[in-house]
Amino acid sequence: MENVQATKQRFEIIGNDPKLNRAIEKAIQVAPTDISVLVTGESGVGKEAIPKIIHSLSHRKHAKYIAVNCGAIPEGTIDSELFGHEKGAFTGATQTRNGYFEVADGGTIFLDEVGELPLTTQVRLLRVLENGEFLKVGSSQVQKTNVRIVAATNVNMFEAIKKEKFREDLYYRLSTVEINIPPLRERQSDIHLLFRKFASDFGQKYKMPTIRLDDDAVDLLLKYRWPGNIRQLRNIAEQVSVLEESRSISWATLNGYLPNSNNSNLPAVVGQKKAESDFSNEREILYKVLFDMKSDLNDLKKLTLELMKNNDGEKVQEENEGLIRKIYGDNGEELDEDVDERTAHEVLRLPEPRAEMPTPKPSIEDKYHFAEEIQEEETLSLQEKEVELIKKSLERNRGKRKAAAAELGISERTLYRKIKQYDL
Repeated sequence: MENVQATKQRFEIIGNDPKLNRAIEKAIQVAPTDISVLVTGESGVGKEAIPKIIHSLSHRKHAKYIAVNCGAIPEGTIDSELFGHEKGAFTGATQTRNGYFEVADGGTIFLDEVGELPLTTQVRLLRVLENGEFLKVGSSQVQKTNVRIVAATNVNMFEAIKKEKFREDLYYRLSTVEINIPPLRERQSDIHLLFRKFASDFGQKYKMPTIRLDDDAVDLLLKYRWPGNIRQLRNIAEQVSVLEESRSISWATLNGYLPNSNNSNLPAVVGQKKAESDFSNEREILYKVLFDMKSDLNDLKKLTLELMKNNDGEKVQEENEGLIRKIYGDNGEELDEDVDERTAHEVLRLPEPRAEMPTPKPSIEDKYHFAEEIQEEETLSLQEKEVELIKKSLERNRGKRKAAAAELGISERTLYRKIKQYDL
């Protein structure tokens, strides 16, 4: 079995951190087997090196190795990319296409950002993991494949499972062995070593002397938290190598390239959850307001009908004082208990009856229709309102789903699923 140091030299992995060494050691140990591996870690830590090690040290090393970025493939085409499709399966499918699982038969597939897979695709992937079977899009013929799956994600999988964005059974099938790559801030002894390696590479690439850091600059380099991890460190090394004329880099010079470096020594919350969209909360509040308005309107209709029936404003005021306060007394002002008939009609915005012109009583037919209108209960379906909001947003944005999703406060993938669900 190849040792850790030889593997790091072979794959140009820089660093001597114990956590990094343990991750590489686990990759070497599982490589000869066919069990599934899940690589976890923050974005930019170099997770793509682990599946390459596993494939190169396995009995599949002479077969194909395919890396797939699941987050970069649109939801509507990812099934076709992974499993292939038959001719005519959908618009634009002018010929039969083999998917990655068919092409990589006997080899290894690396599913990067596996946490971004749609739920429907997760079901298909689970079937491949369980019995090696899959169906092409538009086909009813079951096909077999013999692939080794290595997945990677920077998503907190337990949070994704809790929010029902990732299947729990699929997670446990993928993570038979889980390998975690530590973030750069936890590999402090490797930071300067990596920077020197990158600076040397860029010096050779751009045919210029290699930059060197002063002691104070090295201290700043080690104290910075590197939210972008190795990818960010490499970019900083390249920028400084190209833009600075002096090959000796001071604290002040390096500080100018580090965003938010003044807060580099402060504790940082790792894996902080992103703020959820509050669109649904606003919608619930809007519906509640509509229900309250509907209830008040029905009460007002009932009160008005009583006035029309009795033609006695003072009596109606006495009998419905609580109802009048509910509709008109929200501003906190006390209603005068001795309000006369004229005042009551002013409050209710009804014309004052004149002695010489008695208020005509409604006909029996009018009463019937009016009472029927009061008794009729309107139905406010959340689904209907959701469909209406989606339609209006799509019309306002001329059918552009991305803009409509942003306006509604939901993801484009969720909007696409609701369009299919409601057949819009």
